[in-house]
Amino acid sequence: MKSLMLLWKCIADTLAMRCCTSAHHDLNTVKVRSKHEGLSFLTITLPSFAKDFESCLERGYVDNAVFLSFKKNGCLPAFLQGFTCLVFDRSTGVLLDKPSIDAIHAVRQLTLLFGKVLIDCSSEREAQAIREFVHCEQEVRELDDSRNYSSFDRLSTLLFGSMFSRVDSDVYEGNLLPKHGPGATADSLYGNQKFHQVQWPMRLERYFPFGEMVLPNWSYWEQLEQVDFLEPGAEIPVKVVSVPKTMKTPRIIAIEPTAMQYAQQAVLRSFRERLKEDNLLDSFIGLDDQTPNQRMARQGSSRGDLATLDLSEASDRVSCETVSHLLSKHRHFHDAVMDCRSTRARLPSGDVISLAKFASMGSALCFPMEAAVFLVAIFVGIEQSLGHQLTRKDIESFRGRVRVFGDDILVPVEHVRSVISSLEAFGLKVNSNKSFWNGKFRESCGKEYYDGTDVSVVRVRRLIPSSRRDVQEIVSTVSLRNQLFFAGLERAVSYLDGKVSKLLGYYPSVGETSPVLGRHSYASFTSDALLIHSIPMVKGWMVRPVVPMNEITDWPALRKCLALMESRVSGEIATSSDHLRRSGRPRVVDIKLGMGPSGF
Repeated sequence: MKSLMLLWKCIADTLAMRCCTSAHHDLNTVKVRSKHEGLSFLTITLPSFAKDFESCLERGYVDNAVFLSFKKNGCLPAFLQGFTCLVFDRSTGVLLDKPSIDAIHAVRQLTLLFGKVLIDCSSEREAQAIREFVHCEQEVRELDDSRNYSSFDRLSTLLFGSMFSRVDSDVYEGNLLPKHGPGATADSLYGNQKFHQVQWPMRLERYFPFGEMVLPNWSYWEQLEQVDFLEPGAEIPVKVVSVPKTMKTPRIIAIEPTAMQYAQQAVLRSFRERLKEDNLLDSFIGLDDQTPNQRMARQGSSRGDLATLDLSEASDRVSCETVSHLLSKHRHFHDAVMDCRSTRARLPSGDVISLAKFASMGSALCFPMEAAVFLVAIFVGIEQSLGHQLTRKDIESFRGRVRVFGDDILVPVEHVRSVISSLEAFGLKVNSNKSFWNGKFRESCGKEYYDGTDVSVVRVRRLIPSSRRDVQEIVSTVSLRNQLFFAGLERAVSYLDGKVSKLLGYYPSVGETSPVLGRHSYASFTSDALLIHSIPMVKGWMVRPVVPMNEITDWPALRKCLALMESRVSGEIATSSDHLRRSGRPRVVDIKLGMGPSGF
């Protein structure tokens, strides 16, 4: 706690100087309240201050319904008033004609700094998150009977007809290439073990036959005798778990069985490739690149023409029925998606429930299917706003004005209310605290802007390390230090340099491409470097992930090698020389002292 307080003080002092004010009383407030309320003041209460502040920027004034956890001094909270009075009028609470953008950034930086520290929630908060997951499932089920899909079906065809036809052909012609992901599975297989599957859902056989998807070739047909082909009632349910997100609430995900995830990746690969071939859809939907959303958010903040919308529980509110309507005109694509969709979930309590939602986070198809559903729902709303049926030409006119990346959405301001109504009609929930269209503040895909100026903040992701054994904390703190350096927060940089130097000893200046844990700077060289074979090298600590032993031989090894060849052909990942002995996500991360490229 003391280290976090000192870091907050360093940042507050620098930002106060930048805004020509003082943060002395604010520091006292943080000290006193942290002492009585604990870490939750930094990780929960301060971020709630930021949400209230952003909602006031959106409304254009401060009212009595915000900052309830803080004492008021006039219309503004006493806390951080040296900054907020540069944004809002102290006596009326109305947004100033020319608010200080430095002050806006300062308030957000000081209140959001610890908002996403990876610390486990309390058991009560985890239990509440699971209850909300179950309640959301019940809501999706109840709303399925009340939706009108006439406009949705027509616009689905208008938007995705051509692209989905190409995916449909891939499915029909058997041009699907499956792959295993690196993550956990519901049947507890990891790494190389995933290539030695002995269970296979029967309903996958139609489009994902075991003999073609898992065996190296049909000469290994005798292996089919060792496979347990599961009827639908015997399938492994997805495993619902919570993972750290913030101290306020965890993230709920559903871990898929190995076979389902494997088949889902095959459909996802086709979806990605066909999306990239469609220039119009590629301008509307992002699956990998967030920068178009960020550029459009900047534009919306300066011009006021684009709104940024954020959805709550986005993945869990897309119903299976809605996805079925989305794909209904493309039978093979539709059936393949439904065949590799898990239909049941096992809760942490052990209870198994049937799923009305299409999929939770954890399914490889969750992200693309939700993006497609959101896009169609957006254009349903735009069509209702315009008052006439959209044509292909109409839709093309929205290129650069509509964009979906996950649950981050951008739409024209003039259609925002109709779009929100449409999204909600399909059971989705717009997060009003993180959606903006009235003022000059916009937020999308990790970037925030006010009046065209970047006011994004640096966040602490892990606690400050106290020992060299705290490897992940050390790596995170070095990254934090370098982010603070480029944000111009010199006092915080000096403070963290002292902490890291004391722990590591060797802590050189390095370039941004160097694998050595070190300090980034604006210099183009470092005096610590030695020329080895004409390459500048520095001595320092490097991250060494310890990949688990997980050996495979015989036909599973051959299948993996063939899969890697297919991946190289499609421009995907290569692998290490001992990949048949070690595989899976590293369960331990270590650091090792050695010589590495300086990056200059």
